[in-house]
Amino acid sequence: MIVILKKHPDQEKLRALLGGIEALGLKTNYSEGTETTIIGLIGDTTRVDVDAVRANDIVEDVRRVSEPYKKANRRFHPDDSIISVGGVKVGEGFFNVIAGPCSIESEEQLTSIAQEVKRSGATMLRGGAFKPRTSPYSFQGLENEGLRLLLRAREKTGLPIVTEIMSETQLEEFREVDLIQVGARNMQNFRLLKALGTCGKPILLKRGLSSTIEEFLMSAEYIMAGGNDQVILCERGIRTFETAVRNTLDISVVPLIKRLSHLPVIIDPSHAAGIAWMVEPLARTAVAAGADGLMIEVHNNPKAALCDGAQSLTPLQFDGLMRQMRSRVSFEGKQFP
Repeated sequence: MIVILKKHPDQEKLRALLGGIEALGLKTNYSEGTETTIIGLIGDTTRVDVDAVRANDIVEDVRRVSEPYKKANRRFHPDDSIISVGGVKVGEGFFNVIAGPCSIESEEQLTSIAQEVKRSGATMLRGGAFKPRTSPYSFQGLENEGLRLLLRAREKTGLPIVTEIMSETQLEEFREVDLIQVGARNMQNFRLLKALGTCGKPILLKRGLSSTIEEFLMSAEYIMAGGNDQVILCERGIRTFETAVRNTLDISVVPLIKRLSHLPVIIDPSHAAGIAWMVEPLARTAVAAGADGLMIEVHNNPKAALCDGAQSLTPLQFDGLMRQMRSRVSFEGKQFP
């Protein structure tokens, strides 16, 4: 349920209204937007006397919300959320490109790629320290050493760092990471999501391989229900019957989620197709659909990469892509932070 307030409500009456609602055992989410101020009611709203609330002279209207996600719901928060990641703004009006290797292999490799992608205009550096792999015999990442190398690359380039967490037990190790990524396989790891709700850090939440939009938003809700509103959603392709590509990019997720939610949405074209030459056209599609950014894998020698070389761009290819992105992003009315 949401309570829509009239403009410039009396503060004493507002406090009384909030107190009365919370006395019923409900939580309130107060959102003051540019045009509308809303109180979101979270909990068992059957105890609320809708007519009595509507009769309050600071209340414009009362509406019930049928969707199970509340904090992630645009009805609860009409204005687009802007998330700050290491001082970089993510959300409506801004366009960010997160770039770097799928997995960190060495300090030389990571530092070289970090410097190259920054020169081309990337706003954040990605790199996998811990790698969830289908086969237990595949390279699993450098783990804590990889985290150390990421921090060193940030010192050298100034780029905020993005890397994937595997378990709630790692939160202390990730305390210096700027943007904590939840991978597709962990989208419904509810213990992890609850823990991230209390960590106070921005979270990049990737959509699960076979998850619906509602399930995706409910996973974001888990994080936000814990008190952490700093969530960025990432579409990375879903599993369908098609075998010509690694995954099927669901580009409809961008306009759909932007209608349903206030959270930023970015696209990962690298994982979507799993084919390097397809990254560029899918990236252009993401911009046209209104995405708030891209996440792209870049490797200085894709043929020798220990993980996902087939979908990685070389630094030269990435630079060419970024040259295209600048004009397209500007045309869509966004800007690089």
